[in-house]
Amino acid sequence: MTRQPLTVAVVGATGLVGRTMIQILLEREFPIRELRLMASGRSAGRSTSVRGVAYPVIEAVPEAFAGVDIALFSAGAGVSQDLAPAAVLQGATVIDNSSAWRMDPAVPLVVSQVNPDDAAAHAGIIANPNCSTMQLAPVLMALRDSVGLERVIVDTYQSVSGTGADALAELEAQVSAHVAGEPPTVAVYPHPIAFNVLPEIDSFLVNGYTNEEWKVVTENRKILHLPDLRISCTAVRVPVFVSHSEAVHVETRKPITPARARRLFAAVPGVVVQDDPANHVYPLASEATGKDEVFVGRIRQDPSIVGGRGLAFWVVSDNLRKGAATNAVEIAELIAARGWIRPARERAPVESGRPA
Repeated sequence: MTRQPLTVAVVGATGLVGRTMIQILLEREFPIRELRLMASGRSAGRSTSVRGVAYPVIEAVPEAFAGVDIALFSAGAGVSQDLAPAAVLQGATVIDNSSAWRMDPAVPLVVSQVNPDDAAAHAGIIANPNCSTMQLAPVLMALRDSVGLERVIVDTYQSVSGTGADALAELEAQVSAHVAGEPPTVAVYPHPIAFNVLPEIDSFLVNGYTNEEWKVVTENRKILHLPDLRISCTAVRVPVFVSHSEAVHVETRKPITPARARRLFAAVPGVVVQDDPANHVYPLASEATGKDEVFVGRIRQDPSIVGGRGLAFWVVSDNLRKGAATNAVEIAELIAARGWIRPARERAPVESGRPA
C-alpha cells in the first residue's frame, strides 16, 4: 500500500459503522494526512474522541469534501444519493456502504478478496456490498472457480447491530424487562426481538421477498460475474448483538467432497475454516465479533442433490467489521496501492439515480 498520506473523510462518523471505520483505519495504519469526520446537521458540532484526541464532527455538505482524497460513506442511501456525486466533483473517490449505488451498472460493487480488479473501472464511486453478501461471496467464489455454481440457497441469521445503535439498545432493554418481569417496549422492530426470531428485514417487495433478501440475490450475481446464478435467500433477525450467521446450501456443476471444499475455503484470503463438530468446533457469532475474518464450518455433503454436487455449510462474520467497515477500508487500501484515486477532472460525471 502506498504510504503517501491522504485526506480521508468518514461520512456518518457518529454511527456504528462510521465509528468502526475510524477504528479500522487506525488499526490498519492507513496513511492519513487529515481525517475529516462528517455527519448530518443534527450531529454536526459534536466532537468524537479518536485515540484521545477530540475531532470536530462537521456537517456533510458538498464544500466539506474539497481536498478530500477518499470519502468513506455510511450514512444511508438518501445521503449517498445526494452527496456522493457532489463529493466526486470536489475531487474525492467515494466508497459507499449504502444500497444507493450497488446495482448501478456504472458503479463497481467490490469485495476486496473476490473482485478487486472491478474497482479499476470506477468513475468516482465504488459500492460496498450488503453485510450478508459480503461474508457469502468469498466462499462462493472458491466454489465458482473450482467446480462451478448451479444454485445457492442461503438463510441468514442477522444480528441487531445491522439495524443500528437503537436496535442494540432495544434488545438490551427487552432482556432487562424480561428479567424484571416487565412487558417489553417495542419501537425499532414490529415485534419484540429479545427471545424471538423475526423473518422480516427491510421492506417487502411485490415478489414476496424482502429488500434485504433480494440484495443477497442481485449483489452476489454482480460480484461473482454470474448474472444468471440461481440464488434464493430468507433473511431473519435474531437476538444477537453483533455478527451475522448464514446456513448455505449449494448445488455445484461438478462433484465436490467436503474435504476438498475445506481446502478451497481455507485458501481464500480472510476465510478461516472451523470445522470439527465432534469436538463442538464450528463458527460462533460470539467468537467472530471483533474479528475481520469470515468463518466457515459444518461443511458436509447435501444428500438431496445427486452426484455429489451438493454442499451445506455455515458461515459467520462480524457484520460491522468485514461486513461493512473493514471491506471499505480494504478497498481504500486497494485503490491507493494501485493508483486508482483519480483527480476529479479525469472522471466521468456521476448522475443521481434511484437507490437500488
